[in-house]
Amino acid sequence: MGSKNKIDEQTQKILTGLERSYQKLVEFKKYKKSPLIIEKDGVIMEIQPEKILPTTTYIAHS
Repeated sequence: MGSKNKIDEQTQKILTGLERSYQKLVEFKKYKKSPLIIEKDGVIMEIQPEKILPTTTYIAHS
């Protein structure tokens, strides 16, 4: 059971790091006034910097 807790802890740290990286990316895009390019449902989209959400959370796909 200790191994499972260690994996969960590592996973949480990775997700926290990814969320922080996203926040820094958003700050950078707003500073540079450049759009964020994303892929959603197979479609490439641009999001203008003023419309980018400052935070995001991980949603697990089953």
